Amino acid sequence: MSKRTRTILFFIFPTLSLLSIFFASQVQADFNFEQFFPDGDPDLDYFYEFIEEFETDDNFLLIAIEKRGGVFEEKFLEDFHDFSKKSKKLSFVKSAQSITLLNYPQKTPFGFTASPIIRRKSPETYEKDKKRLLEDERFVGTLISEDAKSVVVALKLIDNIEISQSRVLMAEIDTLLGEYDFEEYHFLGRPNFQKEFIDLQYWEMGISTVVSGFLVLLVMWFIFRKGWGVFIAVLSIAVGMLLFVGMLGVSGRSLNVMSALYPVLLIIVGTSDVIHIMSKYIDELRKGKSKDEAIKITIREIGLATLLTSVTTAVGFLTLLSSRISPIRDFGVNAAVGVIIAYLTVLGLTTAILSLFRVDQVIQLDNRKAFWEPLMGWFYQFTKTYPKQISVGIVMTILLCFYGMSLITTNYSIKSNLPIGQKITSDYVFFEENYAGFRPFEIAVIAQDSFMARDYAVLKEINKVENYLKTHTAVKSTNSVTTAYKSMNRAFYGNRLSAYTFPENEEEYEKLDRALKKVPDSSLDILISRDGKKARISSSILDVGSDTIKQIGKEIDEWMLENTDANIVQFRRTGTGVLFDKNEEYIRDSILYGLGFAIFIISILMGFLFRSPKMVLISLIPNIFPLLIAGALLGFAGIELESGVAVVFAIVFGIAVDDTIHFLSRYKLTRNKGKSIDESLYITFVETGKAIGLTSVILFFGFLVMLFSNNPPSVTVGIIISVTLASALLSDLFIIPVLIRWFYKKDLEQGSRQ
Repeated sequence: MSKRTRTILFFIFPTLSLLSIFFASQVQADFNFEQFFPDGDPDLDYFYEFIEEFETDDNFLLIAIEKRGGVFEEKFLEDFHDFSKKSKKLSFVKSAQSITLLNYPQKTPFGFTASPIIRRKSPETYEKDKKRLLEDERFVGTLISEDAKSVVVALKLIDNIEISQSRVLMAEIDTLLGEYDFEEYHFLGRPNFQKEFIDLQYWEMGISTVVSGFLVLLVMWFIFRKGWGVFIAVLSIAVGMLLFVGMLGVSGRSLNVMSALYPVLLIIVGTSDVIHIMSKYIDELRKGKSKDEAIKITIREIGLATLLTSVTTAVGFLTLLSSRISPIRDFGVNAAVGVIIAYLTVLGLTTAILSLFRVDQVIQLDNRKAFWEPLMGWFYQFTKTYPKQISVGIVMTILLCFYGMSLITTNYSIKSNLPIGQKITSDYVFFEENYAGFRPFEIAVIAQDSFMARDYAVLKEINKVENYLKTHTAVKSTNSVTTAYKSMNRAFYGNRLSAYTFPENEEEYEKLDRALKKVPDSSLDILISRDGKKARISSSILDVGSDTIKQIGKEIDEWMLENTDANIVQFRRTGTGVLFDKNEEYIRDSILYGLGFAIFIISILMGFLFRSPKMVLISLIPNIFPLLIAGALLGFAGIELESGVAVVFAIVFGIAVDDTIHFLSRYKLTRNKGKSIDESLYITFVETGKAIGLTSVILFFGFLVMLFSNNPPSVTVGIIISVTLASALLSDLFIIPVLIRWFYKKDLEQGSRQ
């Protein structure tokens, strides 16, 4: 490398690093549920139309307060009532409901009056109030638990609350709760999810960076055992990471739920590039080449191969563009760009610094090479001696993989993907076990022709659907415009529980309708559209798994189609719950489409590199094998295939093909020098086998860093990728030599005769 080139590089990278430090400070984390809606889906378009008429179904925050001895205790109820009143005044809160704020309406000869649901200042009435309250389906499971050991303040918030607003609201709530001596409290809702998940993102990125960095430091010391060698390697990787974060800041990209994978991916990819570049440079110096000659050979031979591996890795990540979920697509694009940044940093900065050092300054010269030669020699000899046995083993493994893949489930549940051991998870479980849960279950009601949503004929159909929904034990907390009529009917009959029924005839309905018009109910505004033609049935459904919920939804759709009058009113399921669950429908298709595209692009690259259809096949076959292993692991382990786990296939394919390129590139270079097939394979095993073995060890333990994560999908991704990439190494070492000898059998026979 010329002095001028080195000077330019020493100017470019420090300058870019300083700029990156500034722009890195501009990077923000982002989390909102809309990110997970499937783009381009007709149900998404309908949902947006629906919320324009009504409001979003996630504009709430539930705060459950526990009293293990029972909530019907005077001081507790007074404190809870005070908390409920003050919560109305919190930022971004539109209204608040709790059992101490609500009243029972009652018809009297002089008009309507209201009596409190709980007479707080009369402890002698608590038992009677408790009995009446726990028999009321409007409140049990929504504002009070069945065992009466917890109560809820339900806050209605502004629509689409943002993360900065969520932080303000949650801080105010924490301050307010600190004024009371409540035993325990739990949160459920968008603001809490936003705050906790974004804090978790920062924590996960920090932990994965530190642990991955420590791992790389150990590996580099094991390889080089010289301070300068370790420093050069670690500096190149660190600068690559810094430039990547700077790129995120410059482009205005934000961190999302997938961001915890960035440090691991980029550190590992950068480490792989560094090892290949530095190993080749050191090998050339050992052969007696000058520093300039060694750098030129390294860039010419390893630089091209490393460029191709970086491109193929980037292509693997870009397969995620086929996903309909924006965080997955963003992750794919960011990771692809990060891989290229890591490559350019290693190629430019590492070679510039290396050109300043002698071999004995960057690596401890000893006989450690002897460890690799016998091991790689064993692999070479085994593939030569037992090709039939290897082939049989491959076929048996593939059959086992197909069986494992047949066991894959998409019955995704939110609970199984929440952070382990965190309050947000225990809170979620608390609401699932004691209340109606988190998943919204909405049904849009569209009155037909001249009918209006409040017409008796339409309300009868709505009531039928509501009654059917209640037959599903997973469906909870059903509410619609008919609730107002049932509540009014109960008010007419002294609030007797038995009077909470829908009017049996139009005459009764007209009486209730007239009464409702005299007592404006703001809740009807969110249940009926402004033009009066549409209504909604709002429910929640327990987190029983997306496939199970999909089946329940299908049964409900079929029942509504067969048992309601479509000439009067039509029903359609909608809401965020439907959209979340639809994501799982697209996962398999996006994986297959994306990987198919990746295989096509990589085939072209392989064709350009090797200019041989046989070599293209040889390069692709070993990389299909790890994908089958990954799918089988999901099936045998019973891991749900959801959007976060689906990135496994892109990562595995993108990274696994790297070792194949290095192996075959070295083989091709050796063959071009006139060596026989067997000689070329042996040299490739001994020289390149060492590098891909080391990088695979780093990849294996690098992704196992994800075991430190509190996020179950990250742990799953880490384990599966680690095991699968280990299988990718074995696939290269065992399958490629067998395929080469099989495809080039004639050349091999001619060589042996000579």
